[in-house]
Amino acid sequence: MRTTINIDDQLLSYARHQAVQQGCTLKQVIEDALRESLSRQCIEFEPVKLETASGAGLKHGVNLDDSHSLNDIMDGR
Repeated sequence: MRTTINIDDQLLSYARHQAVQQGCTLKQVIEDALRESLSRQCIEFEPVKLETASGAGLKHGVNLDDSHSLNDIMDGR
């Protein structure tokens, strides 16, 4: 579909430069940028609700910042 839009001169110059660098057309650069921008706006995340449990807390010696030791504990080592 053909349409006419007004684009800032500096932005258009940058888009043309990108097209040359990527070896594609100005149309492709503009379409890709528009698709990327619109797809980021369409993504909505549901808030995550974490369930908690009561208890004595962490097992002695467990370090939540050490993924290797956590894997060992979960594997029963």
